[in-house]
Amino acid sequence: MFAEVVRERVVVLDGGLATELERRGNDLSTELWSAWLLADEPAEIVAAHRAFFEVGAEVATTASYQASFQKLGQDAEKLMRRSVELAREAGDGWVAASVGPYGAMLADGSEYRGDYGLTVAELRSFHHRRMAVLADAGPDVLAIETIPCLAEVEAVLAELDQLGFPAWLSLTCAGTRTRAGEPVEEAFAMARDCPSVVAVGVNCTAPADVADLVVLAARSGKPVVAYPNSGENWDSANHRWTGPAVFEPAEVKRWIAAGARLVGGCCRVGPAEIAQLAGHPACL
Repeated sequence: MFAEVVRERVVVLDGGLATELERRGNDLSTELWSAWLLADEPAEIVAAHRAFFEVGAEVATTASYQASFQKLGQDAEKLMRRSVELAREAGDGWVAASVGPYGAMLADGSEYRGDYGLTVAELRSFHHRRMAVLADAGPDVLAIETIPCLAEVEAVLAELDQLGFPAWLSLTCAGTRTRAGEPVEEAFAMARDCPSVVAVGVNCTAPADVADLVVLAARSGKPVVAYPNSGENWDSANHRWTGPAVFEPAEVKRWIAAGARLVGGCCRVGPAEIAQLAGHPACL
């Protein structure tokens, strides 16, 4: 159902879940980021999802981005499943189960570098069980997001080929290259022949780069997903955002003209910006 809708019309995604959780007063300074709230403050996650639904978002992206068996231990599977349950509880929209990159588990900003030094086989081993658990929890789609390098693209696509569950694949880029410095069109081309991939594109990328990246992603023949961050820069050493916010919801017209069908925001993009985006004529 979700894949069919994406081929037919524009779907509005949510914004940065962590951004809304922090606005509500939650401390996300731990290595688990928003994932710790799955156990300790589940009502806060529901409220944050609901804030995006109420302004026009049609998809809730779960609080599982930073969740991993390595960090959550014996409670990992239960909490990953809970992330989907909480998103369902928040509203009647679609649920995208967030599958963050290997670098998110490290909590050192390496998803913005892609310099893991791991083989494809090692990355597959990291993603294998968590992707299976999240798919089995009953979301509408997996959001495989913020992928910074071709090796991890190859790993998650191989897992999707085995899993056979619908997913979008979203990279984080600088200019028209992956964070690891590789041509991003190679990643989009790799996704072309994976039937489980319902959309391909970018997230947590500077808004100014999105239009050109959407053009490249559209060459895959897949619907395109685009949800940039605010344009601020993440200082991983000091764990803070710096620089001005330049996210302009009106830019969605350019993204859609270039082929985007899933549009929203990522880090530092809140309900106010999603409300403007959802109300833009290009999304109606």
